[in-house]
Amino acid sequence: MLGEFEDESSSSGGELTPTRKNNSHPQNAQQNPSILSSLRSVLIVLSTALICFAAARNSITWHCQRFWGASGDFWQAQWDKFLDTVGEDPFYLWVYGTFILSFGVYWLFGGIYTFMDMTNKPAAIRRYKIQPGTNEPVDNRKLLKVIWYVLLNQVVVGIPSSMLMYWAMKWRGYPALRELPTFHWVLYELAVHILTEEAAFYYSHRFLHSRYLYKYIHKQHHEWTAPIAVTAIYCNPIEHIFSNLLPPFLGVFIMGSHVATAWLWFTLAILSTLNAHSGYHLPFFPSPEAHDFHHLKFNNCFGVLGVLDRLHGTDTSFRQTRAYVRHIMMLSFIPPREAFPEPNTCKHKLGKR
Repeated sequence: MLGEFEDESSSSGGELTPTRKNNSHPQNAQQNPSILSSLRSVLIVLSTALICFAAARNSITWHCQRFWGASGDFWQAQWDKFLDTVGEDPFYLWVYGTFILSFGVYWLFGGIYTFMDMTNKPAAIRRYKIQPGTNEPVDNRKLLKVIWYVLLNQVVVGIPSSMLMYWAMKWRGYPALRELPTFHWVLYELAVHILTEEAAFYYSHRFLHSRYLYKYIHKQHHEWTAPIAVTAIYCNPIEHIFSNLLPPFLGVFIMGSHVATAWLWFTLAILSTLNAHSGYHLPFFPSPEAHDFHHLKFNNCFGVLGVLDRLHGTDTSFRQTRAYVRHIMMLSFIPPREAFPEPNTCKHKLGKR
């Protein structure tokens, strides 16, 4: 240190001012190569990753194209066989085909849930009850009443509604029956159907909760504060038309969908509503917690996806509950109530004392 002060003083007229000028060059020389080396390494890693991503993307795209093509050929062949068997009358396909499909899907999967509700078997499934202790087993008299109204809605209301649907599609125009749409187009249409149903169901459902309509129309559906699967369309016929049938059909009408696409969409919609009303939060199934909470409290969670509920603030109470924490698809076999148990309020109160 003294050497540095002496050298600087001799060159500046004896004034002592510390400096490390002579030592700064080696440090800068060492830092610059280090930064350049790091940048070079980062660029090499990024460029390698991009090349690998591009190669993988091309490979995945190629395999997907082959899969879609092969799968498309398979389903087209099956569709041709189906039409060769049942005929190509669009009226029969849109009306009776839609009725048979929706009726069969509803009671096949709804029947499985109903068996579980009536017998409490398998016992392990009861661990996934959203409201434990309810409908264990279900009251048979109440169940028969539900079945009667559901059959009434499906036959007396459903078939004439399917006829109106066919005439609307005939006026709108629909694609030729023989040629199935591509998978990519089906996926696009399904996205439109889902979004359209979300809007139509949310606003029609919320309207049914108005004081003018709830008592006379929608109250019947809310007799079940702990719903079971087959109560999905247990409702007044007017509600069934405007809240259960019309919202799923709107997207089909807007897009001018192929009848096969409509059938696929109606199947998914039926499975969704059966699950939402089932009272079970099963692993690997979409969470029904929000709609179950709606039946319990009446004034929250009017939609299907929850998007419009968040936008309009009609899920505020739900988001303050433990049910909201459990409102996820469970990717393990741990029951949601065990994975996310209710807080122990007794301990909290004792702590306050």
